[in-house]
Amino acid sequence: VQLQASGGGLVQAGDSLRLSCVVSGRASGDLSVAWFRQAPGKGREFVAAIFRNYGRPYYTDSVKGRFSISRDRAKNTVSLQMNSLKPEDTAVYYCGASSRLILSSIVVRTAYNDWGQGTLVTVSS
Repeated sequence: VQLQASGGGLVQAGDSLRLSCVVSGRASGDLSVAWFRQAPGKGREFVAAIFRNYGRPYYTDSVKGRFSISRDRAKNTVSLQMNSLKPEDTAVYYCGASSRLILSSIVVRTAYNDWGQGTLVTVSS
């Protein structure tokens, strides 16, 4: 499985961005896919995930109501719509995938087997 993340950029607080994670080598519907982010000097933290098949989405508390994760099976892509961006959302965003993810491990970075290269999101105040 290969993942290709894109869509990052420099925006102002309150703006929106849409990140995309293109999956190749396997149908994205067979995978649970998550977005993590890593701010400068910090560890990689969970942002959002969508379970394989027709599973529900999950979000970390700080992005609930602002971010939305979705899957486009025709394009084999998982997207992260980010609205009302804040300076604290500034980070490199990574998509990760797992074919065997369980709910109790959803926020655990090592539960995901495959990762994209990351895309930088910078939110200015």
